[in-house]
Amino acid sequence: MIATELGIDDENRDRTQLIYDIIDHQVDHPDIKKPSQPKKQKQKKNDKPEPKKQAPEAPVSVEKINEKAHQAETPATEAKEPAKDGEAQGKRGKRPRISKSAEANVSEWQRQNAPQLMETPVAKPEPATEPIVSEPAKAEEAPAEPKPAREKKERQKRKRTQENAENGAAQESPNTDGTNKAEEPMTAEEPKPERQERHERNERNERNEQRPRRDDLLSQFDACVKAEGVLEVMPEGFGFLRSSDYNYLPSPDDIYVSQSQIKLMGLKTGDTVLGVIRPPKAGEKFFPLVKVDLINGRKPEEVRDRIPFDYLTPLFPNEKFNITGHKGCTISTRIMDLFAPIGKGQRGLIVAQPKTGKTVLLKDVANAIAANHPEVYLIILLIDERPEEVTDMQRSVNAEVVASTFDEPASKHVQIANIVLEKAKRLTECGHDVVILLDSITRLARAYNTVSPASGKVLTGGVEANALQKPKRFFGAARKIENGGSLTILATALIDTGSKMDEVIFEEFKGTGNMELQLDRRLSNKRIFPSIDIVASGTRRDDLLVDERTLARVWALRNHFSDMTPVEAMEFLKDRVAKTINNEEFLMSLDK
Repeated sequence: MIATELGIDDENRDRTQLIYDIIDHQVDHPDIKKPSQPKKQKQKKNDKPEPKKQAPEAPVSVEKINEKAHQAETPATEAKEPAKDGEAQGKRGKRPRISKSAEANVSEWQRQNAPQLMETPVAKPEPATEPIVSEPAKAEEAPAEPKPAREKKERQKRKRTQENAENGAAQESPNTDGTNKAEEPMTAEEPKPERQERHERNERNERNEQRPRRDDLLSQFDACVKAEGVLEVMPEGFGFLRSSDYNYLPSPDDIYVSQSQIKLMGLKTGDTVLGVIRPPKAGEKFFPLVKVDLINGRKPEEVRDRIPFDYLTPLFPNEKFNITGHKGCTISTRIMDLFAPIGKGQRGLIVAQPKTGKTVLLKDVANAIAANHPEVYLIILLIDERPEEVTDMQRSVNAEVVASTFDEPASKHVQIANIVLEKAKRLTECGHDVVILLDSITRLARAYNTVSPASGKVLTGGVEANALQKPKRFFGAARKIENGGSLTILATALIDTGSKMDEVIFEEFKGTGNMELQLDRRLSNKRIFPSIDIVASGTRRDDLLVDERTLARVWALRNHFSDMTPVEAMEFLKDRVAKTINNEEFLMSLDK
């Protein structure tokens, strides 16, 4: 159709030869206006780096021919000077409009001939035009775009080609519509990665803005939260404040104390520290200690220069605990106050057979001390006891109960006993009066014997030679400090259990205490409580605790009970004590 309009005979001609004839006709007639659009398509073809992809370039030559045919139908009067048109084209960047009739003719010819041109690999109009460059051909190149604009478009095309190659969506199909529609999907998809990147950038900025806000929120709690715990220094130098809720064992509530704070304040294992903590930051597991307010109830300046416990001067107890006269006072504590008084710094041993009421007696003593001496720090340490007795002790005594039940390993028994002892020593160094009620020291010695390494020397009953050193150190820590506090330990020891080990342990502790209270199984079998053997019980240097008149009456009673059995002596004493209100009235009744 185009050859007929140009006056070329298309009969008995090959399509390839027909295309070359049409191009030659355009060269012979340079006065026909040539738009700059074919030059753009030519640049697109030349940008292809791979020579194998020649089939998609065939529609470009068809489009060039169609546009040239359309320009041939346009009257020559409408043609303008090519140089001016090229300048306007470069300034405005607009393409020449194509009439509707020409578009219809071009689309019809393309539908018929485009597939055949795709299959023809020789359809290259460029080699035919390159050797025929003459003076009139310069007029055709005048409307071409300026060099900077072409380079810019070439760079954009290369960028699009690389993006399509990366996404795996290389478009190699020919453009059958004769327009630049193949570039429209690319321009529509091009802003998508930019929007996603911008969205991600905004999200990162928002997260970065929120981080200081969270830090500001956490910083609001700084210097607001205070916590207290007992310090346990690790071998590495730092330490943790253990909580009494977990029996001073490692727990999630532990507070981290740095090594510099420990050295600066002179802290030791067992110090009760009260200070300010802050929430843990990223990478921290525990609440760190920020500031130390009090150490063992004293200011840090006073505690820093304290004398170590081992260098304090021990004395005989000279101040007696009043365990009578309070609400809920029992006959057991009244009899115990008469014949085996307890002083501040006493090291007492309650020797008891099974089922003689030693735990109940400890509970009565604890309630009496808590009621009459609120200045005393009272600790009840239960080692290898039954869980129900632990609960009963916690609910019935106003004191700190630290327990390790019989189902716990021996290592926990030892660990709890050590930290309780260290805590009591630190409080004593600071001038406090501390009382530890231990039940029982026999089971504690068994635990130390279990965890101690084998030395090769075994005593009777399977006791290691060095196993009883630490239990003795625990029991021997009780003392009255000159010009200071006191540490009182009242422990129970089991006898007549059928175990040789218990007998050996009792023999080791028998002469170490300065107060001893004997419980008799014969009294408990007759349901006589307290089951105290009055003749066998007593306190060393009790003259420092009671006045001379009371001491003389007590010695008179002892002489009277020496000829009686423990059962007769307790029945006689219990009847007369129950008829009086207090011990003073009872002693006055003896004079009559």
